[in-house]
Amino acid sequence: MADTRIAIIGSGPAGLTAAIYAGRANLKTVLIEGYQPGGQLTITTEVENFPGFDKGIMGPELMDTMRKQALRFGTEIIGGEVAKIDLTSSPKRITLDDGNSFTADAVIIATGATARLLGIPSEKHMMGFGVSACATCDGFFFTDKRIVVIGGGDSAMEEANFLSKFASKVVLIHRRDNFRASKVMIDRAMNNPKISVLWNKTIVEVLGDHKSGVTGLLLEDTQNGERSTHDTDGMFLAIGHTPNTKLFKGQLDTDKSGYLLVTPGTTKTNLPGVFAAGDVFDSHYQQAITAAGSGCMAALDAQHWLETI
Repeated sequence: MADTRIAIIGSGPAGLTAAIYAGRANLKTVLIEGYQPGGQLTITTEVENFPGFDKGIMGPELMDTMRKQALRFGTEIIGGEVAKIDLTSSPKRITLDDGNSFTADAVIIATGATARLLGIPSEKHMMGFGVSACATCDGFFFTDKRIVVIGGGDSAMEEANFLSKFASKVVLIHRRDNFRASKVMIDRAMNNPKISVLWNKTIVEVLGDHKSGVTGLLLEDTQNGERSTHDTDGMFLAIGHTPNTKLFKGQLDTDKSGYLLVTPGTTKTNLPGVFAAGDVFDSHYQQAITAAGSGCMAALDAQHWLETI
């Protein structure tokens, strides 16, 4: 017999929602929090688009509330990360980074996706204080503000157009002299009167502090190395996401970008008893509410599968 019925890897909205549903079904459930307990919402300030909070809620507070709800229904929450996992065995064997291991009949993978960052210290320091990687989450807070979008692909064009609904001015900053986005997306952005472009520029430093927020950017020209400052009230990163699926390489099927593949209309992966929830398979929506919804689906799919073994 396995040590637990369901093991959930990841503690964002998808993982915690799965834990709530699994716990309420009286299934012995273990959740491994991972390197960032609470997921990406713990580095977000105010969340205004999660149903049930008419005045908004701080990201860390929302995740703490979800965590307490999962604990209330009997979920055992373990700190640390998964170092090794065998999903092909029955039951599945999970080894943690402290060397301890246990088995589970079913596994729900909710490890999420990580927004690609520029890799500069000031960017991380100002995340949530004028720096964001989610236009849908934070665009409203920049109503009538000047903002920049970093990137040159379809996601950058889409984010710039979306943000133009709120901002007074949107500047696309790209390190090359041409976009890699599709023509239709480029045309849509370039025909938007609120959007302009700074070509051949990289970000050296994000200017500002936690009190005043982002005040500007220090830029470097990729052709001549000249540096300049650009005044702005916010910076949105649109250079893509990396799904956290490296641990499952060689066991689970993924698309070319590394996102887990599931059977359409379900959360089932290619291996029996292994399910996916949240941004680890959803490369399109990537919202807290859709992640939570898929966490519910994964828990129900897992419950139904467990009844067959």
